[in-house]
Amino acid sequence: LADMARIGATEKGGVNRPALSREDGLARALLTGWATARGFQVSTDGIGNLYVRRAGSDPTLPPVMTGSHLDSQPTGGRYDGVYGVLAGFEVLEALEDAGAVTRHPVEVVAWTNEEGSRFQPYCMGSALFAGKMDLETVLACTDAKGISVRDALAEAVSLAPPMPVRDFGSPAAAYVEAHIEQGPRLEAEGRTIGVVQGIQGSRWFQVEVTGQEAHAGTTPHGARKDAFQTALKMVNALNDLMHDPDDVIRCTFGRFEVLPGSPNTVPGKVIFTIDFRHPDAGLVRERGDKVAPLLLSLAAPCEVVVKETSTTAPVDFDPAVVDAVRDAAAGLGYSHCDMPSGANHDAKFMAPRCPTGMIFIPCKDGISHNEVEYASPEDCHAGAAVLAETLAKLAG
Repeated sequence: LADMARIGATEKGGVNRPALSREDGLARALLTGWATARGFQVSTDGIGNLYVRRAGSDPTLPPVMTGSHLDSQPTGGRYDGVYGVLAGFEVLEALEDAGAVTRHPVEVVAWTNEEGSRFQPYCMGSALFAGKMDLETVLACTDAKGISVRDALAEAVSLAPPMPVRDFGSPAAAYVEAHIEQGPRLEAEGRTIGVVQGIQGSRWFQVEVTGQEAHAGTTPHGARKDAFQTALKMVNALNDLMHDPDDVIRCTFGRFEVLPGSPNTVPGKVIFTIDFRHPDAGLVRERGDKVAPLLLSLAAPCEVVVKETSTTAPVDFDPAVVDAVRDAAAGLGYSHCDMPSGANHDAKFMAPRCPTGMIFIPCKDGISHNEVEYASPEDCHAGAAVLAETLAKLAG
């Protein structure tokens, strides 16, 4: 983990390793070097997903897969994503060192562009593997500087040695992803392992409120079409709509842009985003369907356009995989609890393809997507040990 964190290291101890950047390419090259030194098979595909395979005794069987991602947020931590890749690689090394024989191959994958901080949409690699996106459409996507995925991919892949290229959609027997929790529950409850039962659903909206710019000193309040005041009413009403005494609903206004942004001009336009999440599909549908009508009812004297930009249903993980994780944690003597994932992960796209599950470990103060993100060596070890037991069972 420390060696990998040197690639894209920031002054505050985190990492800046955007998808398909030079740093991302160097991280892939480092993992490839470690893998080939141990004699594992390494391959890639049309979007640059990196696969590291330890052969099984029956070459006709599909692999049991594990992994996560190597890319980071611009001011990201050194555990988000990369922990799952390296915990998986640690399992391959442990199996090799023990001389263990598994019927299925065991395969670690580093998925391309999970974060979506440079190229949108997020989770490109796992979504393409699962057949949920079109490759040519993805390759044509560009970042803020106009660089395409196609061009960035070619540069990043060139930093690692040549390797076989495989097709998308190859069969998988199961998929298990280890990850830091990215929230405070495990630490608060004194638990070491989170047995993840699924990933909550989400609905994202972009709201554009259009009023009329006017002079701040001369325009009476009764004559104003103040886009900010209207947007403020909307936010307060949305907070009431999303109120949850059990604190399970997540509603975030992550972007709020006020135009023209002059101190002495009544705002004529406001653009803001809504990120709404919950593990229950019915509640996601019911509350989400109320967003647009509510905002339209509050628009006067302005106008509002509400656009739903993303909708993902909750995902329930396979009971057999969840049980295998729970049994492994109990068998190793680690305190554990069942829990949902609040964040999206590559496992969300794998779940429709094969039996899927996740393992969470605590992160200090629940902080993630931040340079101070931290997971203790003891917890990293525990997660890898539970992952090893789980993969060994699933791989026979």
